[in-house]
Amino acid sequence: MKNSLLAFLLIFYVSVFAQNTNNKNIKHVNIIQKICLKKTGYQLVLKEVISDSRCPEGVNCVWAGEASAVISVYKNSKFAEDKTIVFSLKNEQENNLWFAKYLPEKQRKIKKTGVFPYPKHGVTVVKKDYLIKIGYLK
Repeated sequence: MKNSLLAFLLIFYVSVFAQNTNNKNIKHVNIIQKICLKKTGYQLVLKEVISDSRCPEGVNCVWAGEASAVISVYKNSKFAEDKTIVFSLKNEQENNLWFAKYLPEKQRKIKKTGVFPYPKHGVTVVKKDYLIKIGYLK
């Protein structure tokens, strides 16, 4: 009995701490709906959030949902392209690779991207309040 309890505690301990991501090593950069016209290099600007069908906090949903946004890319303050990005679990790796092409070298180890604010039940998000948050290893 003691051995099985010890084995259970050991497995529990390992599983809990194995999944613990050290958030101290993650920094964030935000893509907002503003452009700086005198910036050199690449600049990403959130043009608009087209749709947001993510499951609101406080609601049980069958599907987690997704959000779609148009990101504008500028190089040396000149428009380069518009890209529609779908934020969902199945596209996460593809999105991270796309963002990494346009971020500075030190910000390319992307761990997570997402649209904020996250919807809440009964609260309407104003379109101008949206932003894209990119978490990367420092």
